[in-house]
Amino acid sequence: MSYINRKKAIVLLKDGTVFYGRSTGLDGTAWGEICFNTGMTGYQEIFTDPSYFGQLMVTATAHIGNYGVNLNEEESDKIQIAGLITKNFSEYQTRPSANKTLAKYFEEQNKVAIQDVDTRALVKHIRDNGAMNAIVSTEITDIAELQKQLDAVPSMEGLELSSKVSATESYFFGDENAPVKVAALDIGIKKSILKNLADRGCYIKVFPWDSSYEDLKAWNPDGYFLSNGPGDPAAMPNVVEEVRKIIDSNMPVFGICLGHQMVSLASNLNTFKMHNGHRGINHPVKNLATGKGEITSQNHGFAVVKEDVEASSVVELTHEHLNDGTVAGIKRTDKPVFSVQYHPEASPGPHDSRYLFDQFIELINQHKN
Repeated sequence: MSYINRKKAIVLLKDGTVFYGRSTGLDGTAWGEICFNTGMTGYQEIFTDPSYFGQLMVTATAHIGNYGVNLNEEESDKIQIAGLITKNFSEYQTRPSANKTLAKYFEEQNKVAIQDVDTRALVKHIRDNGAMNAIVSTEITDIAELQKQLDAVPSMEGLELSSKVSATESYFFGDENAPVKVAALDIGIKKSILKNLADRGCYIKVFPWDSSYEDLKAWNPDGYFLSNGPGDPAAMPNVVEEVRKIIDSNMPVFGICLGHQMVSLASNLNTFKMHNGHRGINHPVKNLATGKGEITSQNHGFAVVKEDVEASSVVELTHEHLNDGTVAGIKRTDKPVFSVQYHPEASPGPHDSRYLFDQFIELINQHKN
């Protein structure tokens, strides 16, 4: 299909703002909370990250799809975003190791992607006005009809989504003869997290999101891992209660992203919806124990209330986001428990923070001895 024959594409935001673009040939209608990611590479890992489930992704970098898709770089077994909004969408790829083009990847999974949108203006609008619901379409040109459909989309605030992305049955990952056994609660886990644990001598049993503490404990693990995931952490009180039991067991616990928020809520801290969240692979974080800076990969629209951390007698702030001072990491002072708001597995992104996996293993070994 030639460019001039592409359908008109429409992006309608909840506040009534409209942006226009053109079809990539991946036509349809999609809706969800609109967000942007500032990473210039790693689009495949981003699109398959379960933490992005149900969101419309705006890529801040101008060119997407250039290096195609490699199936070994998936973070889950499918594309998790609801739809893609780009400036330039490449139908071709130039990487010898690629299995297919990004266009073919989206086509196989019936995902909507549009192009030729003024993404710089759109990103600035989201940045200034905050994350909000939106709808994109190459099928519907009537703004009133799009608004009607958009009005029916639930707000991300108060929305539980882990049940949409979690495994439905337990499974194992790694070498069964590995020296360390870790029980992982899957509330939206990424494959690269499991790989990082396995690379450090862990045999992992991954449990569905609604598993009880007793379910995890029955496997007799050496430690517990709480994964990343989508949605509003405050909408998961049952999971928080099970995490509280895990913490009270006095066993080593490590949480990432949504897992960090579960640790926080179980420690009587509160969370809040951010203005537009942190999504990118260049976010600066300070380790308050070492004084060193880390360039991190981040993807979250909710955060922990810093004043609650500072007022707590059992929680210590360990990492701080240098852009806005938000909570990037905590630890319990009375339990072998710690968590971070960012992604130390950093797929995509820098590897500055992978030492956190080593700290988890050290904590487990200390507890075992």
